[in-house]
Amino acid sequence: MKHWHSILLAGLLSSSALAESPNSTDTAALEQEAKQVAQQFGGQLKAVLQASMTSGGPVQAMQVCKTNAPQIAQTVGAEQGWVVARTSTRVRNPGNTPDAWEAQVLADWAAKIASGTPVEGLKTWTVVEQNGRQVFRYMLAIPTAELCLKCHGSQLSSEVQQTLQTLYPKDQATGFAAGELRGAFSLQKSL
Repeated sequence: MKHWHSILLAGLLSSSALAESPNSTDTAALEQEAKQVAQQFGGQLKAVLQASMTSGGPVQAMQVCKTNAPQIAQTVGAEQGWVVARTSTRVRNPGNTPDAWEAQVLADWAAKIASGTPVEGLKTWTVVEQNGRQVFRYMLAIPTAELCLKCHGSQLSSEVQQTLQTLYPKDQATGFAAGELRGAFSLQKSL
């Protein structure tokens, strides 16, 4: 579950403003660190999902994702000193619903994508004030890969559809095509 639902967006800085700030070295280091943590989380999750897809197909992969993804995010986050999560405009797990800042980033990305910006490599970072503290926030886009389509695509097997009904009765995360913005890794760290 996310711990930043009551975020205050005062002091929102764009990534270009961060580059000009007196702490640009610190924010550049934080941005690099966040990217590495997101890639570590994504890599571990992908390995677990690929293994479960190979051993038991998409139904097993969905069951593994439901239990293992939050555990991996928590473990990686605790090891690295970050809060690590995933979000999307079309979530499978309601606990991944975007907060106000994440929703704005996703909307900004959708506009960029509509004007031709590739999904791959989209990222955003900023510093916000949250509960009287400065917090570094970072998002990295997750493009939809071919493998994702078995559980997130338009043509799902009846077995996958039944499993979705059972595991995620409020699922919104289907109908994607390869290369589309599936969602984002969302990280934060108190400064």
